[in-house]
Amino acid sequence: MGELGLRAIYPGPKLSAPGKDLKKYPYLLRNLEVTHPNQVWSTDITYIRMQGGFVYLTAVIDWYSRYVLSWKLSNTLDSSFCIDALEEALGQGKPETFNMDQGVQDTSDRFIRALETQQIRVSMDGKGRALDNVFVERLWRTVKEEEVYLKAYESVPELKRSLKEYFNFYNEVRLHQSLGYQTPGKIYREVLNIKEDIH
Repeated sequence: MGELGLRAIYPGPKLSAPGKDLKKYPYLLRNLEVTHPNQVWSTDITYIRMQGGFVYLTAVIDWYSRYVLSWKLSNTLDSSFCIDALEEALGQGKPETFNMDQGVQDTSDRFIRALETQQIRVSMDGKGRALDNVFVERLWRTVKEEEVYLKAYESVPELKRSLKEYFNFYNEVRLHQSLGYQTPGKIYREVLNIKEDIH
């Protein structure tokens, strides 16, 4: 089906439903020139269909280098796995601006507080504007076409192991045309003068 460009038609989970008391933030990235790592990070959630239901995947990505700073899996849409991914990413650096959609997971009080207490500017996609978070959307397409759609995972631990290998490949081996055929990890570390530490 992938080779023919076919997709099954079925309802997927609604991952971007806003919370009842959502505090809206403006979209800060329109016409912004991104010139260095840790200028803009963003996050999103996608789902992976498995035999028993859905597993949810979130990631935090640096816009300049396309480097995946962190990722987490969950079998529920509770916000804790998104917060875990954010905290892990913040252990590696700090962005000037953090962009996300209006989903209830990323707009929880705890998530927003983790950003605002570090004086990180919060940017939010416009409603129904997936292209406002284009680099995460491209990441999901790449992960699914190069990894998820090619595998039949027997369990969540197997999925986790396979994704760990894939994200290491994505960060440290896979060459990106938009990066002058270099890897996200090399660009992220080189500009910031971070010692190379490939896991």
